[in-house]
Amino acid sequence: MSYQLLKGKKGIIFGALNEKSIAWKIAEQAYEQGARFTLSNAPVALRFGEINELAKKCDSIVIPADATNMEGINKVFTESMEFLGGKVDFVLHSIGMSLNVRKGNVYNDLNYAYFQKTLDVSALSFHKLLQTAYKLDAINDWGSVVALSYVAAQRTLYGYNDMADAKSLLESIARSFGYIYGREKKVRVNTISQSPTPTTAGSGVKGFGSLLDFTERMSPLGNATADDCANYCITMFSDLTKKVTMQNLYHDGGFSSMGMSLRAMTQYDKSFDNCDD
Repeated sequence: MSYQLLKGKKGIIFGALNEKSIAWKIAEQAYEQGARFTLSNAPVALRFGEINELAKKCDSIVIPADATNMEGINKVFTESMEFLGGKVDFVLHSIGMSLNVRKGNVYNDLNYAYFQKTLDVSALSFHKLLQTAYKLDAINDWGSVVALSYVAAQRTLYGYNDMADAKSLLESIARSFGYIYGREKKVRVNTISQSPTPTTAGSGVKGFGSLLDFTERMSPLGNATADDCANYCITMFSDLTKKVTMQNLYHDGGFSSMGMSLRAMTQYDKSFDNCDD
C-alpha cells in the first residue's frame, strides 16, 4: 500500500543486485512511496546482477562504482545530483562482502589480505560514502542515511566470521559520523540490524539454513523478511523519524532481546530423545 511517504524525496541506493537483495526491495518500495533515486553497485556486480531491470522498473539510472574508491563514490553523488536535479534526501548503504567466508577460512585462521578487504568493502565504504556526501554537501537538511547491519556486531554467531568485525565497525561509524552530520547539517545516520535474510550474500554464510530456523524459533514475531526491512527503511527515510539518529535499530522480530524461547527449548529437548548419554 502506498502512503506516498517519500513523495518529492530523492535518494541514492547502494547495493541492489537481484530480486533477493534487501536493497532491491527497498528500491521498489521507495519508488512506490513516491521517491526518485539512482542505483549503484560495483561494476563486477553489474555483470551477474539484474540491476538494470530494476532501474527500468523504477525510472532510475545505474551509476557503476567501486564503493571502496573515493573517485567512484564522488562520481555517484555528483551524477546523482545531476540526474535528480539537486541534493538528495536519503542514502542506503547495503554493501557487504567477505572473501574469508566465501573461501571457507575460519576466524582463527584468516587470510589477512581478505580480512582487510572485508573491512574496506563492508565498513570503510560507509565512512567514505558519508565523508564524500559531507564534503559535497550532497544531502539536504534533515536527510537520512541508513546502513544495514546484523546482530553479530554485538554477539558471536558461528560462521559469520570477519563480517562480525565489519558490522561492529559499521555501527561505530554511524555513531561517530552521525554526531558530526547531525550537529552541522541535521542529517541523521543510523544502522538497521536486520534478521538473517536469504539474500545472495547472506546465503553464503556457513550453516545459514540452520541459522534461519533457529532465529525463527527464537523470535516471538519470527524473522523479519526483506520486504519487512524495506518497509522499515522507508519510515527511516521519511519525515516521520526526523529525530532518530546515531542508533542501531534492531529489526529482528525480537530475537536480540531473547535468551531462550519455548519453541527453541522444545526443539532442543527433542534432540535428547534418541540420546544414550
